[in-house]
Amino acid sequence: MARPWEADPTTTFKRRLGKSPRELGNTTDSDDCPDIWELENGDVAVIGRDLTESLGGHLPAGVSVGSDERLVVIPRNMLVAAKPDIPSV
Repeated sequence: MARPWEADPTTTFKRRLGKSPRELGNTTDSDDCPDIWELENGDVAVIGRDLTESLGGHLPAGVSVGSDERLVVIPRNMLVAAKPDIPSV
């Protein structure tokens, strides 16, 4: 059965949402994760710590992680900093 939405592996990165990990103090000497990006097709890419294994067993009722999905965690300050860049519709 086809899913109503599939990630497009051919899209590219358009712009960072919010501030860089360095600006937020979420990295040391390199610009490694975490990060939030808008993609050219409008979807959003999130780079964070993979906690699928540790948090996956504690999901609320009705929430699941597919076999090709990962539960990633980013710092709260990163999402708050991205809020002005996220459209309301």
